[in-house]
Amino acid sequence: MVRNHFIEVKNLVKNYGTGNIKITAVDNVSFYVDQGAFIGIMGASGSGKTTLLNILSAIDRMSGGQVLYDRADISRMTEEELSDFRQENLGFVFQDYNLLDTLSIEENIMLPMALCGKKKAEIDDRIKYLSEALQICDILNKFPYEVSGGQKQRAACARALVNHPKLILADEPTGALDSNSSTMLLHTLQIMNRELGATILMVTHDVFSACYCEKILFLSDGKICAELERGTMGKKEYLNRILDMQSKIGGDDLYAE
Repeated sequence: MVRNHFIEVKNLVKNYGTGNIKITAVDNVSFYVDQGAFIGIMGASGSGKTTLLNILSAIDRMSGGQVLYDRADISRMTEEELSDFRQENLGFVFQDYNLLDTLSIEENIMLPMALCGKKKAEIDDRIKYLSEALQICDILNKFPYEVSGGQKQRAACARALVNHPKLILADEPTGALDSNSSTMLLHTLQIMNRELGATILMVTHDVFSACYCEKILFLSDGKICAELERGTMGKKEYLNRILDMQSKIGGDDLYAE
């Protein structure tokens, strides 16, 4: 299958601080992501992976370089254009859920579709499908403060997927889930990737989560130090290759989850 480069990252730099006190969180990073890919980003704490994700999601501004989506440079967009871009193209899954406590779980999930003016019947069908896939049908009428952390995360994932986004950005999406729920969630992301063509970028420490990605970028000190593509490897071989790569680049906390 021939793919177009959906995302092109060119010489990306992100600095914090001023004068003599300056930290480079992302250091001259370049890579591309094909449309429909499922990419993992791995690295030790402080390696720059979350900063990179925040720039790609237009939450944080870059200090230098370019990020192109279908050749559109997000660094040149106005705040209004960025807002429209995020709403129309992106789905987000973060560790802190970002659910609104004043809305029910169902209302949280439907919010992106409602903001885009989708019809009620379409919204109801989509919520039914996702809530069944993620096994959260029984909490739709509850509020975020009434459910567990794992249930909040699954609701946040349903919200990210609800509007058929072109790109899903996930920051440790399985961090609050048990092993069974994690497997279910990752399988659902895989289905959305393969059947709906959503491009996924996922930051994770967990090697088992990384095994669902077709390609992994390894970050160290703000730089991409290695890449690994699954290709025709089986899951066990892929898992061992990920562990080997982590051992080579260092960072013991990569094994923690």
